[in-house]
Amino acid sequence: MAVYEVTFSPTGGTDKVTDILMEGCQEEKKEISLLSAEDHYGNYEFQKDDICFISMPSYGGRIPQIAAERLIQMKGNGAKAVLVCVYGNRAYEDTLIELKDKAEEAGFVIYGAVAAVAEHSIMRKFAAGRPDAGDVEELRAFGKKLREKLEQEADLEEVKKVDEKKCIACMRCIAVCPKNVRKLNKVVLLAAETKMAKLFEERKENELFL
Repeated sequence: MAVYEVTFSPTGGTDKVTDILMEGCQEEKKEISLLSAEDHYGNYEFQKDDICFISMPSYGGRIPQIAAERLIQMKGNGAKAVLVCVYGNRAYEDTLIELKDKAEEAGFVIYGAVAAVAEHSIMRKFAAGRPDAGDVEELRAFGKKLREKLEQEADLEEVKKVDEKKCIACMRCIAVCPKNVRKLNKVVLLAAETKMAKLFEERKENELFL
């Protein structure tokens, strides 16, 4: 698994918000900027277990067209995506919806989204000093929640697969199955219970050692 920061941040505000958010995830990241006109974005290919924070500013309630064009050249291949929209305290309107559409077109699977305020890139007096201390605390906390969700999802992905050579009958796959569809064979379980019933009849006491 690799963690990527995919951003379009001409004045640095979007990068700043994304960096704070990713602090809560506590993951080493690889940075990809969508600013360069020379980069070959079609060469970026991700794996299903990768996590990508895809971040863009809101320009009049829309994502920057050039950034969208570069994003859809990438090959998401089912990688998990967290979408980040950064705006200057007016409104972000359709930005997140458009970003979601473009990310899915590129093959990413959306696992979370953030709309965060940063200092306006042109009229600096608006949202001056944002993200402030309160924003930082909130973004870091949300980053931690994202990490917990992504880790849980990774566990659930793992229990879909059964490697009979590695299975130790620990029952974890059954315990964490979100749909309760993983079950023991009822006939085999009943036979085992009947055969071993006498071994479990006598109450055993705990044994404590110091």
